[in-house]
Amino acid sequence: MEIQFTKDGLVPVIVQERRTREVLMLAYANATALELTRTTGYAHYYSRSRQKLWKKGEESGHFQRVCRILVDCDEDAVLYEVEQTGAACHTGHASCFYRTADGEEIAGTVFDPEKVYANKGE
Repeated sequence: MEIQFTKDGLVPVIVQERRTREVLMLAYANATALELTRTTGYAHYYSRSRQKLWKKGEESGHFQRVCRILVDCDEDAVLYEVEQTGAACHTGHASCFYRTADGEEIAGTVFDPEKVYANKGE
């Protein structure tokens, strides 16, 4: 099986909580991030905005231990089944999917991002 990366060298990664099956987030990985995920057992991604690798939880402490990596039928998307520590979303929500298409917030925050990321720029 060979992952089909985009011309940018990325593959979309859907992240799902192993126990509840809740979809937590969508991110992207390059080959290096995927290999780091496989070898360390913790989710790594490639930030398109910052143009760099990142380990989920490196700033917040909200890590994702990867239990299994699945590949879709076209081999152009992957799914990380994870055990999430804390919350997945940088906004303080447990999942990045906390609002409807109409903007209705359907889940509250579980942490205060201003406190968690207070020293981010330092």
